[in-house]
This record gives sequence, structure tokens and C-alpha cells, in this order.
Amino acid sequence: MAVLLGLVILSIYLFRGKTPQQESSGLGRSMSAFITVAAFLLGALCSGIAGYVGMWVSVRANVRVSSAARRSAREALQIAVRAGGFSALVVVGMAVVGIAILYATFYVLLGVDSPGAMKVTDLPLLLVGYGFGASFVALFAQLGGGIYTKAADVGADLVGKVEQGIPEDDPRNPAVIADLVGDNVGDCAARGADLFESIAAEIISAMILGGTMAQRCKLEDPSGFILFPLVVHSFDLVISSIGIFSIRNTYDSGVLGAVEDPMSILQKGYSVTIVLAVLTFGLSTRWMLYTEQAPSAWLNFALCGLVGIMTAYVFVWITKYYTDYKHEPVRMLALSSSTGHGTNIIAGVSLGLESTALPVLVISIAIVSAYWLGHTSGLVDESGNPTGGLFGTAVATMGMLSTAAYVLTMDMFGPIADNAGGIVEMSQQPESVREITDVLDAVGNTTKATTKGFAIGSAALASFLLFSAYMDEVATFAHVPFNQVDIAIPEVFVGGLLGSMLIFLFSAWACSAVGRTAQEVVKEVRRQFIERPGIMDYKEKPDYGRCVSIVASASLREMIKPGALAIISPIVVGLVFRVLGYYTGHPLLGAKVVAAMLMFATVSGILMALFLNTAGGAWDNAKKYIETGALGGKGSDSHKAAVTGDTVGDPFKDTAGPSLHVLIKMLATITLVMAPIFL
Repeated sequence: MAVLLGLVILSIYLFRGKTPQQESSGLGRSMSAFITVAAFLLGALCSGIAGYVGMWVSVRANVRVSSAARRSAREALQIAVRAGGFSALVVVGMAVVGIAILYATFYVLLGVDSPGAMKVTDLPLLLVGYGFGASFVALFAQLGGGIYTKAADVGADLVGKVEQGIPEDDPRNPAVIADLVGDNVGDCAARGADLFESIAAEIISAMILGGTMAQRCKLEDPSGFILFPLVVHSFDLVISSIGIFSIRNTYDSGVLGAVEDPMSILQKGYSVTIVLAVLTFGLSTRWMLYTEQAPSAWLNFALCGLVGIMTAYVFVWITKYYTDYKHEPVRMLALSSSTGHGTNIIAGVSLGLESTALPVLVISIAIVSAYWLGHTSGLVDESGNPTGGLFGTAVATMGMLSTAAYVLTMDMFGPIADNAGGIVEMSQQPESVREITDVLDAVGNTTKATTKGFAIGSAALASFLLFSAYMDEVATFAHVPFNQVDIAIPEVFVGGLLGSMLIFLFSAWACSAVGRTAQEVVKEVRRQFIERPGIMDYKEKPDYGRCVSIVASASLREMIKPGALAIISPIVVGLVFRVLGYYTGHPLLGAKVVAAMLMFATVSGILMALFLNTAGGAWDNAKKYIETGALGGKGSDSHKAAVTGDTVGDPFKDTAGPSLHVLIKMLATITLVMAPIFL
């Protein structure tokens, strides 16, 4: 699909107009077309590799964690964290190295900054293809992975736990292998590709905004502003490694709970990383962003970074509050399970809806305060207007993602611990070992939820940046200023409506794909229990391969429809309204309608993703809370109601929710790449 789309981009770029910058630098149409397509394919390839590395590590680490759990809880925790850390560092490192190599190659090839050649401030616009390639693959990884993991999970739970009454991860369940593979596909591969794409999109949009701002302010040496994001993320690798190594195997004890909670150990590591992030961020702003024209500007930008880092911390805390069973919301949800299945669903939906309020307030404060810090930084253009506002929000986004490697470590930790629990259960280890992996698994659930919160927050900020970069690009191509979108124009308002509709339709298709695939799995598992009665008393071995092949082929088939919707809709909307504008005498109508579509889709997408992720995570942990022995424990009526809630929440939190924040950023990058055809 990436190759097909690459050909489409190539043909569009070969027949489009040139920008004044391209004309002055002598960069021909064919050259810019091949550069964009090469960047797109490289981004797609790197995004795929990022996902593959995550899978490769976790399938090797999980068996080591289950082995370590037989010796001590602390050792199991350490191995799981370091394995997650390894893949996280590879993912972040690849995002930085990929963009650095592209930038350097183009810089040398095109003879940038030599007389009559391209200016360095225009170079970042050539990297847009890379971000689009990355988000293109991430969307399919997230969709396919989400459908795979949740169809297997729902199918295994409904027949195994509810109908047959066997425990989770029991080897007698024919869908158990598909379920465990799904954890890797959905959480390691998909989240690796997702955060890779977040970082790539954020670096590129910050480079574009840094370039345009440096150009407007006529700075002598703009390279500091352009290369700043790469420096920040290189520091991220160092400080996150220190954070990961701060989780050491200090003393041994069989039971974790008696000594300390693994969540607090991970939190300590996170706090170490955040303190280091604040220091390195301050240093790199002073080193990269100091200019003679505005000597105190770097301090303002350092404060923007601080805003971003605090936003990330608060986001992780809010998600933890709503999804961890130590806190009130999940306990109330578990309590509502004692009165039946219906009340559990009502409580879960209302919890999810309520959980959108705080994060939105936090994002709003972050965007406004970062904008104002940038605006008042003292950087002005020729006519004396302050220009640092958007770059301020870009710096805040970098601050938010400046601990991305550690956050991704906490996320990769989840599926590794989950798989380790499955291996312990299937190899019939003593109960004490299963207790250790259960504690790690519950913590992994919370860290997975917090990473999703973090990913949505960064998606919100990054798409705001990409949106500004899109406006900049349209202005460059159209030779007229384009800095606001008027929603009062009926066509523009319709574009907004279509953007919001896209989010709901996409979520619906993603959830129904899980439902359909889960039905196939349920039928297959039931068939095996009926046709092979010896499975239940370990006389016959279930046919695990059938379930694996069902979910694998179904997820590949089902991800195409929502994915195609996401790619085709902005292009179609832009082209239709471009033609309409041509006949009604509104030259920029196509670009304006697409801008509105992007804005509304971002707003609805963020709220929808917050709702889906938090509700799903809370349902899951309410079930886990009851399984610890609360409200009647496993097998009780309230446990059955909680299992229903968890089943409903599965496609919410692992398919539709995570796919949405990738979708938001992909819409933004696709409009950036396709901007010329809307004019």
C-alpha cells in the first residue's frame, strides 16, 4: 500500500506548481517529486522496523521474565523494564537518526546555503514525506494490531472464562496462543510505530516552524532553531537510559507487595528522568536558541519546554487516577458490577466521558501559556510584530516528548509482563510465581493506559503544530497570506462537520471489525470444545493454529476499510471543494475546507480517544480489582459483570482509541504533503 501511495504522490508532485523558493533554488519538479517519495518510503520503512524491533524484543524477553519470576519479583521487574527500554531506545534513536541522515543528505546533495541554491530555512519542508510515511505505517500497524489482539482476547475470554469457567491463559483454551501473540502485535509493534511517528512528525513540524520563524526574523544563523528538536531527542536517549538503569536489583525478596509496589519503582525512575529532562532542556535551549537579537528569548523557550514536561507529568498522573484500582473511580466502577452487567456498562461509559474534562483543560492551558511565552520572547519580524508564538508551542511539544523513551519503556513493559504471566500459567508454575506476574501485569495495564494518555496529549500538541505548518505551506504556494479559517462560511463549516464525522465513522468501523473477528474466534473455540471433549481434561491438545490464522487473516483484511477512509477522505474533500471554489470564484476554498476538516477532526478525535482509552482501561482494572478478591472475587456474579465490561472496553482501549491519535496526526501529515493539490 505504501508503494501504491508513493506512486500517487509522485504523479501529484510531477504535475503541480512550483514554490518561489524552489524556483530560486533551481529545484525542479521531478527532483522535488523524487525527494518527497524517497522520504515517504524511508519513513514507512523505518516505522515498520520500529514496530518489528518492539515485537522482536518482547517475544525474547517474556520467557526470561517468567523464568526470573521463579527467583524474585524484583529481578522479573528489572528484566521486563530493561527489555522494554531496549526497544524504546531503538525506536526513539531511529526517529532521530532517520531525520538527521535525511537532513544531512539533502543538505549536501542540494548544496544548501551556497549562492543560488536552496536556503537552509526551506530544507525542513522536504522532510514532510518522512513524517507521512511514518504515520501511514503506524496507522495500519495500530489498526491491524488492535483488531488482532482484541479479537483474540475477546474470543478467548467469552468462551474460556464465561462459558467454560477456566482461568485466563489456560492452555486448554484454543485461542490462548492467539491472545498472547496479540499482546505483542497490538502493544509492542503498534505502540512502537505510533510513538516513532509522534516523534518524527513533531521533529519535522518543529523544524519547519523554526525555519519559517528564523526567516521572518532574519536571524544570522538559523540552524540552531532548525536542529534544536534533534538535539532535544538525542538528550532524551541519554536521560531515559539513566532513568531505566536507576531501576536496579538492589535486594531480593519473594513477594513484591510486602516490600514495594512496582508502580512506585517505575514512578521513581520516571521522576529521575523528568528532573534530568528539565536540566538538559534548559542547557540545550541556551546552547541552540541564543541569538543576539533577543538575548532573553532562550529563557522563554526553556520555560515553554518546562510547560511541556509538566503537561506530560500531569497527563500521566490523570490517566493513572482514572485507570488504577488504587483510586476512587475504578473502585466505584467495580462496586457497580455487584448490581449486574447493565450498571457496570453505564458506570464505565460515564467514567470515560468524565475523564475527558481534566486532560482537555491541561492541554488548553499548555497551548495558551506556551504560545504566550513564545510570543513575548522578544523575537520580532521586520515590521516589529512578535513571531515566536507558534515556535513556543513547538518547544512545549518537544518538552512533552522529551521523556518519550522512558514512557515507551513503561508501555513495552506491559505486554512483556502480560506474556510472562501467560507462560507461567501455561507451564503450570506454582501459585506464588503467578502472584508475582499478576502484580506486574496489573502495573503493566496501568502503564499502558498512561502511555496512551501521554500519546493523546502529544498528538494534540503535534497536530496543532502540523496544522500551523499546513497554513504556512498553503500561504507559500498560493502567494497570499493564509492565517485564519472562517467557520462562518457555509462550505468551511461543512468541512468541519465532515471532519468530526470521519472520527466517529472510523471508530465505528474499527470496533465492528473487532466484533466480527471475535465472533469467528468464538465459533471456532466452541467448535473445538464440542468436537474434542478431551480438551477439558488435558487428554487432547487444542488446535491453536486455527485461531491464530483466523485473527491474522481477519486483521489484515479488516484494517483496509478504516485505513482507506482515513487516507482518501481529506483528498476527496479538498478536491471537491477546490472545484466548487473554482466555479464560485473562491480561489482558496479547497484549502480552507480541508483546514476546517483537520481542526474539527483533531478536536473530536482527541476527546473520543480520551473517552475510549480511559473507559477501556478502567473496565479492565475494575475486573482486575475484583480478581484480587474484592466484592466476591473470581467466579462471583460481580466478576462476571466485570468481565462483560472488560470485553466491551477491549476494542475501545486497544483498537479504536489508539488508532485515533495516529489518525489525527496522519490527517495532518497527509494534508501537508497534498497541500498543493487543494489550490
